Amino acid sequence: MDRTVEIANRLAGVSGVVGVCLGGSRATGTHSPDSDFDLGLYYRGPLDTAALRLLAAELTGEPVEVTEPGGWGPWVDGGAWLTVDGHRVDWIYRDLDRVRRVWEQCRDGRFEIGTQTGHPLGVYSHAYVGELSVGRVLADPSGELGTLRRETRHYPEPLRRALIDNARWEAPFILTGARKGAARGDAFYVAGCLFRAVGVLVHALHAHDRSWVLNEKGAVRAAGQLAVAPAGFAERAQALFAAPGSTPDTLAAALDDAERLAAEVVDAVHDTTGD
Repeated sequence: MDRTVEIANRLAGVSGVVGVCLGGSRATGTHSPDSDFDLGLYYRGPLDTAALRLLAAELTGEPVEVTEPGGWGPWVDGGAWLTVDGHRVDWIYRDLDRVRRVWEQCRDGRFEIGTQTGHPLGVYSHAYVGELSVGRVLADPSGELGTLRRETRHYPEPLRRALIDNARWEAPFILTGARKGAARGDAFYVAGCLFRAVGVLVHALHAHDRSWVLNEKGAVRAAGQLAVAPAGFAERAQALFAAPGSTPDTLAAALDDAERLAAEVVDAVHDTTGD
């Protein structure tokens, strides 16, 4: 779609919008022909959502639901889903001051994990920074968005250490706890523990590589492609969820495999922690 920059410039003219950034696969060049166009609307309130609704209706030719900030939850801040010229175009709000606060936390080696619909692993706060770091600024009248993006191109070493240290204790801890569920044949609980443990390992591997994890989609496959990843990481991680069974024996076997994988990851990233 050749109207992306035009749309971004019109969005930047809406009161409250500081800048617009293209994100997702379209920004990284990994998109397919039918991939969405994800436009991050970085704003500083109050945001003129009435003007956004008018623009959305003009672009699509019909009324479009455009949320208020916070309309989609605490972390995916809100926005709209549009179809423009036959292409899916998503508007996704990002409170720019909040992104700045998260960036400061990242530089201090701090992160938080928030509950958000559609994100079963939770939203890791540093995803806000990653989105901007790997995105492509399309409209930035004041230059503020571009300046912040240039800062975020350097992955903070304190955050790197924090994510690796977290994996070193949390992955073994949660897998040990899962043993109680396995003994009872509690497949639901064990599956949740496996998912959480693999997610923690994925974040550690990406942190080692100084690369950002934006969400769970494709994260295991991407982690498996990193140089530090243990041999067959992605295939072994996926196999944990393919057929773990529901008996104490099969669940315990899955946990055995998970613990071996976790130990290999922890060993692979160990040298980055300063020990």
